[in-house]
Amino acid sequence: MDVKDLKVLIKMITDTDITEFEMDNAEEKIIIKRGSKTEYVTVAAPAAYTAPQPAPAPAAAPSAAAAPVASTAAEETGDTVNSPIVGTFYRAPAPDAAPYVEVGQVVEKGQVLCIVEAMKLMNEIEAECRCKIVKICKENAQPVEFGDALFVIQKL
Repeated sequence: MDVKDLKVLIKMITDTDITEFEMDNAEEKIIIKRGSKTEYVTVAAPAAYTAPQPAPAPAAAPSAAAAPVASTAAEETGDTVNSPIVGTFYRAPAPDAAPYVEVGQVVEKGQVLCIVEAMKLMNEIEAECRCKIVKICKENAQPVEFGDALFVIQKL
């Protein structure tokens, strides 16, 4: 199976609710597994990461406490763009290039948000609707799991 066919296979599986796929023949064996265990880790990690951020703000100034609470509430109620595959998250097409999107930017349906590299394939992650980027959940060149939140968005 060549890389192009493998990419099509992964796309087909991520578009369905299949949790496990196995194929083997005389030359090769392919196993693709998806599950709620990975998604559970994804949900737990951002909550642990964002919890320490609002804590210093109320201690600094009581009047400033309202702003972080409001932004945190907006992030929690926003929709997320999740990684369809396991790989490495890249914000830009090249190390010296500008990022595809920034926080606060309004993007159109089909616009590239980032790249997730998997098995030397650069998979462009596109916006599924017109939206505003509320938060970028991953750092550049950070590994991501299937289902990890990449962006928090607000649909427009």
